[in-house]
Amino acid sequence: MTPMPTAVTEPRRVIGVEEHAWTPELRDALLHWGGDDTVDLMSSQADVDARLRELGDERLRRMDRLGVDMQVLSVTTPGTQPLRAAEAVPLARDANDALLDATRRHPDRFAAFATLPTPDPDAAAIELDRVVRAGMVGAMLFPRTGEDQLDHPRFRPVFESAAELGVPIYLHPGVPPRAVRASLYDGFDPWVSMLLATGGWGWHAEAGVAVLRLILAGTFDRHPDLQVVLGHWGEQLVSFADRADLLSGAAGLERPVLEQVTDHVHVSAGGVMSHRMMRAALDVLGADRVMYGHDDPYGAGAAGQAGADSRGRYGGRDGARLFVEEAPLSDPDKARLAHVNAERLLGLAPVEEHS
Repeated sequence: MTPMPTAVTEPRRVIGVEEHAWTPELRDALLHWGGDDTVDLMSSQADVDARLRELGDERLRRMDRLGVDMQVLSVTTPGTQPLRAAEAVPLARDANDALLDATRRHPDRFAAFATLPTPDPDAAAIELDRVVRAGMVGAMLFPRTGEDQLDHPRFRPVFESAAELGVPIYLHPGVPPRAVRASLYDGFDPWVSMLLATGGWGWHAEAGVAVLRLILAGTFDRHPDLQVVLGHWGEQLVSFADRADLLSGAAGLERPVLEQVTDHVHVSAGGVMSHRMMRAALDVLGADRVMYGHDDPYGAGAAGQAGADSRGRYGGRDGARLFVEEAPLSDPDKARLAHVNAERLLGLAPVEEHS
């Protein structure tokens, strides 16, 4: 178990742990090879693309407006995972170097998760080792590479590397397989069908199932200190963990599903500004495993437009701080949500060291 913080008082800063970026070269490769509607219909739009590329003054101004003191940067979905290994390996390296450069230019404002070229799992493990030693705080993965889920034995080197390095894996949703989309989510306006398959429902189920499969495959028995992060208050798995515990006996698990969720899973807001969903995650995981995340630069708040999504007024000026301040929590637990849990899990310098 990860040590828990002590002497927590009131929030001192807000850290967003799901904040996205990419490079022009990765964008072009995904448009050419990726086959992912979130790239075609959302991320590659001119305004969103510009904000994903920019890792300097404009992003810092957006953070200041929202009241976010630090972003933990990550390459947006689907990373390099849909690409051929020959393209994925150099593009992941270049993207990670771009994020590392931003963290070095603004060490008090940016940290970063690695994107990994999982089409070549051995290269992905090597890349994780390289970038963590260079200062990255973990990795962001997506549920599938090709047809294979993350629990496939060929990806074990990646989890072995994370465990040896002592860094967490942030598991971000990915688009469901085409057959699943056709069966469950298609049949509406293309934009509605895409949202139903992704942010409106489908990709949360994908991410939750991915962690459940890691549990059933014995990942956390092999790596008892490994920690994972799920956005969107637990990607449906955390709030449903009591029911998912039904699998424990059938799978012959040494530790029940529920216990593995509470021992290995952390959650972030992931841009879902819902105190109700936060309370549900707190009820399962406790106050030491919840973190803030704004999902920059997606959504109305991060884009600086009128709120039309779940951020509502929390997407406006000082919206991040307002979300923390209005959370139905004690001051120590607000501090955990805002920054203490992220500092502890990711090895970030506490706020006093930046004063």
